[in-house]
This record gives sequence, C-alpha cells and structure tokens, in this order.
Amino acid sequence: MNLDRVLLERRMSLTELSDRVGVTIANLSILKTGKARAVRFSTLDALCRELECQPGDLLSFEYGPADANDD
Repeated sequence: MNLDRVLLERRMSLTELSDRVGVTIANLSILKTGKARAVRFSTLDALCRELECQPGDLLSFEYGPADANDD
C-alpha cells in the first residue's frame, strides 16, 4: 500500500483524509502500514476520489515467500 506516499504528495494528513472519507484513523493507519489483509472496494473508491488518484497509485503487488514457490 502506497498511501503514505500519496498523502505526502497531496500534502494531506491522515486525519484530514479520515474526515473526508469517513474511515477511522485507526483503519487508515492499518492500510498505510501495509498490515491490512483486505480493503473494501467502497473504501478504495472513496480514497481514490478524495486523493484524485487511481487504485494503482495506492496498491502495488510484491511477491512474498509463499508466492515464489507457486510455479
């Protein structure tokens, strides 16, 4: 999750984003640190709308140890 980078580029705080999208600061913090196991499409939509970005600006895929053995 690249939320921290996008927030920095937009000069927006996590608190301001929380107020705008109606998601708690705690949940946004979980997303920001990459500890979230899932994200609702409605949340992703709200984030993209407020940050004026695309989902690919927020999300990136990285292979983990389990993925490397899936050949």
